[in-house]
Amino acid sequence: QVPLKPGRSLMDWIRLTKSGKDLTGLKGRLIEVTEDELSKHNKKEDCWICIRGFVYNVTPYMEYHPGGEDELMKAAGTDGTDLFDQVHRWVNYESMLKECLVGRMAVKPIAAPKVLCLACKFIKEALLEGLGLNMFLHAQRKYIFFSLLYFLFYSYDWFQTDSLVTIVIYTKQKDMNAELVIVDCQDKRLRGEIIMDDHSYLIEVDLDHAVSEDVAVNIAEKVGKVEIILSKKDNIHWKMLGQAWEGHNTFIKRTDRGLFYRKCKLVSKTEVTHDTKLFCLMLPKGTHFHVPTGQHVYLKQIIAGTEVVKPYTPVLPFLPLDFQEPPCHDGVHIYLMIKIYSRGLFTQALDHVQIGDYIFVSNPEGNFKKSQVQTSEDLLLLAAGTGFTPMVKLLNFALTEVSCLRTVKLIFFNKTEDDILWRNQLEQLALKDERFEVQFILSQPTKDWVGKQGKISSSLLSEFVKRSKRDSKVLICICGPAPFTEQGVQ
Repeated sequence: QVPLKPGRSLMDWIRLTKSGKDLTGLKGRLIEVTEDELSKHNKKEDCWICIRGFVYNVTPYMEYHPGGEDELMKAAGTDGTDLFDQVHRWVNYESMLKECLVGRMAVKPIAAPKVLCLACKFIKEALLEGLGLNMFLHAQRKYIFFSLLYFLFYSYDWFQTDSLVTIVIYTKQKDMNAELVIVDCQDKRLRGEIIMDDHSYLIEVDLDHAVSEDVAVNIAEKVGKVEIILSKKDNIHWKMLGQAWEGHNTFIKRTDRGLFYRKCKLVSKTEVTHDTKLFCLMLPKGTHFHVPTGQHVYLKQIIAGTEVVKPYTPVLPFLPLDFQEPPCHDGVHIYLMIKIYSRGLFTQALDHVQIGDYIFVSNPEGNFKKSQVQTSEDLLLLAAGTGFTPMVKLLNFALTEVSCLRTVKLIFFNKTEDDILWRNQLEQLALKDERFEVQFILSQPTKDWVGKQGKISSSLLSEFVKRSKRDSKVLICICGPAPFTEQGVQ
């Protein structure tokens, strides 16, 4: 993020979009935009960008963009979809930029091909051209793998008794576990998503009849079979499972599927520090949902009629000292440690949410793999401020389940002593487990501070970034504000 001029906050932008001012320069007209026309609008004073086939005049948004004008200019006059997805796919640009919509690209949309048919087409063409099958498979291995995966490994069936409906998804994934299965069943709408790396398989239907809020999920890990068990409200024989939604029975990239949100009730809100609070949210009944270690969710709030979205990493309710998941971490609650900024539009809105009210929470996102930790001997965690939040579950997982780890070090940067999150718990954990060490570093300490001080630097880190033995395998995880992360990576 970059500093914005006074009067250029998110709330100021929302006010401008509601003012009735013509932000496109087209006086309310929508036009078809050719690639040639789009390319002409590539300057700061005249900047159009295409996202998912829609063209926006982002010129008036330049001074309001938290990432600065230069970031927007990277996509000026071009299709910025890929760049947008890399940086902040979670942002609801349709809502934020709806008053800047110029029109659609004058290109006929290409329907997503059915992966099986496309794969068969390639095979047929290869054989017709006389290519050896081995040569063909070598050239097309990755494509064929993902194309045929849906057909070979993903299918579903359903059956019923007088009182139950069971949907069975056959994935053939030998490492299937609860974190890879997300189920939401509310108001007769059933949505079940199975995650496989950067792809997912989805079943989504409007059920034929009503079911109770109690949904059970059984997973046969060794064969990859997932059962979703629904209880009928009435003992009626169903003629069909239900009416399919557009994405039903598909296996596609997760980035192409979009985010799905459910309403979670705010159960409690407790102070962690002078400006940080621990929010406890309860998932709806009918939802099966676990956020994997190292992954995050998005919270969505409607502010002045505009959807605003921000990412947060779930934590545990506290740091377990006996290295067991606490009883209240039961798959029903999500805990979020959130810093409330005095001028932060989104966090101020969150802080005003009352106990019993609802917050929209997305599916998990992220590409962190536990296997990265499971093969490491030394784990080093660099965190600044609320960049500590991804480290909470990671610490618990590492100390509980990774036997090959020799050392786990947390280097925790903050401005003042009052800013340190869970200081007592971290110090207790260091006393409890000899593998764990925590070092607090302050950039604005009082004269009474006897610990380390300064900002992240190579000289400061060189004191702590050491292997436990000469050839030990080290994993370093870093999280904090962008300047901190960039400096740390360097």
